Amino acid sequence: MADEALVIIDLQNDFCPGGALAVAGGDEIVPLVNDLVRRTEHVVLTQDWHPAGHSSFASNHSGKQPFETIEMPYGPQTLWPDHCIQGSLGSDFHSGLAWTRAELVIRKGFRPEIDSYSAFFENDHATPTGLAGYLKERGIDTLTLVGLATDYCVAFSALDAVKHGFQTTVRLDACRGIDLNGSLETMLNRMRDAGVTLA
Repeated sequence: MADEALVIIDLQNDFCPGGALAVAGGDEIVPLVNDLVRRTEHVVLTQDWHPAGHSSFASNHSGKQPFETIEMPYGPQTLWPDHCIQGSLGSDFHSGLAWTRAELVIRKGFRPEIDSYSAFFENDHATPTGLAGYLKERGIDTLTLVGLATDYCVAFSALDAVKHGFQTTVRLDACRGIDLNGSLETMLNRMRDAGVTLA
């Protein structure tokens, strides 16, 4: 329908098996996502797009390991392995993804000093990506989110989508999670509580 959009979150090589920050089964969702692409008029993609030496990389913090948490000026930040570096093979969309029908690609995490999970805001929850304005200007009010990872970039995007007034559904069958220290259950509950439909 004309007022609906499919938002595909970070379906990139580094988040799929063999990648630098692989999500278990991340590549399994590609056929289902492609089926949704074929059946949806409006398609938007997000792409993690970090410069080398990004502040969220554990390698940038002496004595720190991936998946540890540090305090940044904008709050707690999980440290990650180096991943999705601009222009690298890891930053490319999965080769099986039918992404060429996308009307818009939102790149996130390109500011060296701040990470970005949500398709709508950087991790300071204040710096917008411009996606909300784009969708509203196009008359789109209903979103379906799919992609990687359920408990990070998908969940934070869904929570922000609801805050912006979009009717928001997350297709859990077309997502895969990382589940760090119970993060999957925590974020599923947060999404439910916020009014996200989990399908």
